Amino acid sequence: MKKNIAIIMGGYSSEYKISLKSGNVVYNYLNKEKFNLYRIHIFKNKWVYVDDADIETPIDRNDFSILKDGNSITFDCVFNAIHGSPGEDGLMQAYFELLGIKHTTCNFYQAALTFNKRDLLSVLKPYGIKAAPSYYLNLGDTINEIEIIDKVKLPCFVKANKSGSSYGITKVYKSSELKGAIETAYKEDDEIIIEGFLEGTEVSVGVLKLKGITTVLPITEIVTENDFFDYEAKYEGKSQEITPARINPIQLKNVTIAAKKIYDVLKMTGFSRSEFIFIGDEPFLLEMNTTPGLTTASILPQQAKEAGIELSMLFEHAITEALS
Repeated sequence: MKKNIAIIMGGYSSEYKISLKSGNVVYNYLNKEKFNLYRIHIFKNKWVYVDDADIETPIDRNDFSILKDGNSITFDCVFNAIHGSPGEDGLMQAYFELLGIKHTTCNFYQAALTFNKRDLLSVLKPYGIKAAPSYYLNLGDTINEIEIIDKVKLPCFVKANKSGSSYGITKVYKSSELKGAIETAYKEDDEIIIEGFLEGTEVSVGVLKLKGITTVLPITEIVTENDFFDYEAKYEGKSQEITPARINPIQLKNVTIAAKKIYDVLKMTGFSRSEFIFIGDEPFLLEMNTTPGLTTASILPQQAKEAGIELSMLFEHAITEALS
């Protein structure tokens, strides 16, 4: 009997349009001979099943079911394609775990931790994972520009702590630009992380479980035309994403070890994609994503293709792992 698979997409953050693209790619590539697929749009004002005619059916949030042709349909597994809240910050994971529904991403604690850049870096520091010097601010805190710059130096990055796709991020070159950058970040989140600029080769590393074994995919080098890997660079063709990355064997070994260590230390499941910058041969962690982009042009699918894994198999594998 075919399994019922809900593909959740959308979300509550600025990333919802990207999530809808990812979700529809999953829907189009998964084998409909093997699975009954249901596109589920999750928004603040509605949770709905959307059929191929774009007719919407409300979700019963009591058990995450839909009523179709007089029959109640429940789901064997949820494929999570929501970037940002509530799919990447642990809210949906906690909900599904309470209901006993399998899903393709990590558990709620790991999702919440990795979505919080400050907490993630703090947890990983005792395990030898290197990161840029940083300074934290919460909305309402006094902004001491001298103290900030003394710690992180210039240039620096001002980032929303819980945000993705480079929303709310500014590269600051002069102290006079700092307050404006902080205001921009506060539009996305009430917590901020200010990090020192690291100059070196940037890479993106995809990790997943293959038959229960932590597997690092071929690594992607990021070469941006812009000042940094911002929204335009990520989604509007203003960058080169070179897979496999043009890094030396020592760098390859070090970043592979670091990415695998992070995945295992955090007891991760599902997909992850982590960004690093090399200082010499040493990788410094920038952030980790647990629901990375899944369009045909996204980094993780590019890495899977380099490893000989087609999109249909990548997505099917995620469901198989979740159900097992």
